[in-house]
Order: sequence, then C-alpha cells, then structure tokens
Amino acid sequence: IVGCATALFAATIGMAQNDIKRVLAYSTVSQLGYMFMAMGVGAFTAGIFHVMTHAFFKALLFLGSGSVIHAMHHEQDMQKMGGLIKRMPITGYTYTIGALAISGFPLLTAGFFSKDEILWQSYASPLGNVVLLAVGVFAALLTAFYMFRSVGLTFFGASRVDPHLEHHVK
Repeated sequence: IVGCATALFAATIGMAQNDIKRVLAYSTVSQLGYMFMAMGVGAFTAGIFHVMTHAFFKALLFLGSGSVIHAMHHEQDMQKMGGLIKRMPITGYTYTIGALAISGFPLLTAGFFSKDEILWQSYASPLGNVVLLAVGVFAALLTAFYMFRSVGLTFFGASRVDPHLEHHVK
C-alpha cells in the first residue's frame, strides 16, 4: 500500500513540475513506489527487474536533460524551451526513447515488461488486489503523461528560447 501510494503521489507531483530535472526526480520517486509495491506483494524478481530497467532509461533521460540544460546555458524551465529537436536531434530522439521506456511503451521497451510484471503481481499474487492494480495503472498513465509533456515542452512546438540565447543553442 505504501509503494502504491508513493507511486501515485510522486506521479501527481511530477505532473505539476516545469523544471526538467524535477520532473525526472519525482519520476524516480514514483518508480521507486512501483518497486516497493512489488516488494510488498512478494514480487521480488519483478521489483529487481524494474530497478535494473529503470537505471538504464533514467540514466538516458538524465543525460538528455543535462545536454539540454547545458545547451540552454543552465536554464531548466521547460516552459522556456520548445523546438529544440531542430537544434538537438540526437538528444531529442534519445530522450524520447527514454520517455517511451519509462512510460512502458507496449512490447518495445524493457519498461513495459518490468511494469507489466509488477502490475500483474499487484493483482494476482496472494497479497495483491484490484485496488493496487487500478492505482498502479493510473500512476503509469500519469507517468506517460508527464514524460511526454516534458518531451513536448522541451523538443517540439514553437521555440520559447530567449532570443538572446537562440544563437547559442547547439
């Protein structure tokens, strides 16, 4: 129950953030909630699997955010970005792949398989129930929402980069 509540609570906080690193930080807390939910229902292998998958896609996301922050001269507010895919295509595409992985994009990412196993065990194990499953699925949907919000605000749409910095963004 604590892991499930943590996953949901941190995901709702992540939705309200505009700082790219804070989105990723609250996302990490939310994913830790999933891991603890797995432990709570006895799905130890699924929890460890999610620890491993999360380490890789979160590293990709933090490297991408660091690249963006560096290019933006230490600006972290996603509302002051936009359109960066044109200037930073490799960063944009790799960050998007990381967002797909953490969102659990079906059948193509390790994040799908690790989250799916946790969600299944949160229902099917002797300690699981339908409420844990429902809240876990809702938290997963929130994760997908705030991660693709970060992708959209940072890399797509009209540029909101300060005109004084525009020519410096690589």
